[in-house]
Amino acid sequence: MRKIIFILFILSISIGNAQNDLLAKNYFEQGEYEKALTLYSKLYKKTKRFDYFNALVATNQQLENYKEAEKLLVEKLKNQRAIPQLYIGLGYNYSLQDKDSLAEINYNLAIQTLSKKINYASSVGQTFEKYSLIDQAIKTYETSMEINPDTDYNYQLARLYGEQGNLEKMFSSYLDLIKKNRAYKGIAQQSFSLYVTEDPTNEANILLRKTLLQKLQKQPDVMYNELLSWLFIQQKDYKKAFAQEKAIYKRMGDGDISGIVDVAYIAIADNDYENATNIINYLIDNATTSETKIEGYQHLMKIETATSTKKEYPKIEKKYEALLDEFGRGRETYTLQYNYNYFLAFQYHKKEQAILNLKALSKQNLSRYQKASVKMLLADILVLDEKFNQALIYYSQVQNEVKGDVIAQEARFKVAKTSYYKGDFEWAQVQLDVLKKSATQLIANDAMQLSLLIRDNSIEDSTQTALKLYSRADLLAFQKKEHEAIKVLERVLENHKGEKIEDEALLKMGELYEIKEEYKKAEATYLKLIQFYNEDILADDAHYRLAKLYETKLNQPTKAKQYYEQIIFDFEDSIYFVEARKRYRMLRGDEIE
Repeated sequence: MRKIIFILFILSISIGNAQNDLLAKNYFEQGEYEKALTLYSKLYKKTKRFDYFNALVATNQQLENYKEAEKLLVEKLKNQRAIPQLYIGLGYNYSLQDKDSLAEINYNLAIQTLSKKINYASSVGQTFEKYSLIDQAIKTYETSMEINPDTDYNYQLARLYGEQGNLEKMFSSYLDLIKKNRAYKGIAQQSFSLYVTEDPTNEANILLRKTLLQKLQKQPDVMYNELLSWLFIQQKDYKKAFAQEKAIYKRMGDGDISGIVDVAYIAIADNDYENATNIINYLIDNATTSETKIEGYQHLMKIETATSTKKEYPKIEKKYEALLDEFGRGRETYTLQYNYNYFLAFQYHKKEQAILNLKALSKQNLSRYQKASVKMLLADILVLDEKFNQALIYYSQVQNEVKGDVIAQEARFKVAKTSYYKGDFEWAQVQLDVLKKSATQLIANDAMQLSLLIRDNSIEDSTQTALKLYSRADLLAFQKKEHEAIKVLERVLENHKGEKIEDEALLKMGELYEIKEEYKKAEATYLKLIQFYNEDILADDAHYRLAKLYETKLNQPTKAKQYYEQIIFDFEDSIYFVEARKRYRMLRGDEIE
């Protein structure tokens, strides 16, 4: 019985302490330091716990009771088992009183004790970091590594050198860290990206390149080549990145060309077709399997298609046919055939031939998803040819064949878009309402935009006359008939002034002028939208497109910066906010964080 009573007594004390602990923390956080001091004094007196001691010191400092805080720290330091962090606390207490020389003496004492108490190095360094004493933290970790070479604080040092602004030492420390443990490579690249920019003359870029080259010369290692390749990719210098990846490929001798493939894909995505072509030709020449060669040719043909004029389309068709004669028309060349038929239908305007080819392809031993993609493209071509009902059948088949997959959601969206093209807005809306709730984010956003377009332009006009015209223009744009689409949009703007459809028509018109490379007309259209509809939902779209136009096509960076800035300050909820801020800082010459 006595044992139970004793346990209950101890338990009640523990509960009481815990309650006072929470209350004291709350008082401290709320700035009620007198109340916090009373509770922490009681808690420390009862338990002698070190966390309560630290809280007691911090509370006294908040109340500017520096003498009392000093008394507590000095008394604690008299103990033979005193830890070196107490010197840091005492030094910090002096710094709060602007007694910098006394503060420095105590900081040095903390570091000096490491010669006898090396196990405290990590705690001492962390305590210095806690007080934002970067120089002292660096000295702590450096001293520790000198005393005991087996310890490794390169990660802490690299981070702190960065905060200190000593980029050369930061890069060197990270490289030493990766050399010992490759797992840190990703962390290092994340840190490097805070300082490295697209500009090769940027100080951080120069220092990183110099450091890597020095280490590569002293002690060759493919890791340095990999990081040089990464740096050149950040600078969009794909030729130099390719050179590094080629060096890695030759040195490793294991047939792994994934690094070269990655550079090729990045160059393609960045529309650097010249370097991408050179890289892919190298891949084809060094390919050990037909699959790799076919993949290379796929990308070469996509590049050629993107960079050719209509006069060159017969030549492209012949090249595709020659490749299919060489590699066959089965499952192995599925992507090559898919791309070829897309080109035939959407660029060369040979829809009938593309449809026949795709029907033949669908009879091959394809996977379920490949068959679904073929049917999707068939349906797209039928929409292109305005055979809407046939297209809807194919889209519905795709939904049934790959239920629950993203392709099925995309097919449902295309059912809605096709219904919208043919003027069946009610059925389109039904499909869109489902997608808004259950689709992937990208499809849900597209569904939301189309749904809003239909709903907003059906309220004022029950006949949906303007919406029918706009959907016609949208279809013509899909058919790549930009001139005809602009003419229809001009009718919308002329006959439906002041209606909700007007800002949509202006934005679409601006996009079409950009496709036609009539950039001054696109500029005028976006400016008109901003002038008359700056409070409406599409204003941020117009600002962003105009800023990009000034930056990338009209060579007016000052104006681009102006419109990116307006997105930052006037459209904080915009989906373009993050990219606008990044582009603005880059144009201003900031280091991108």
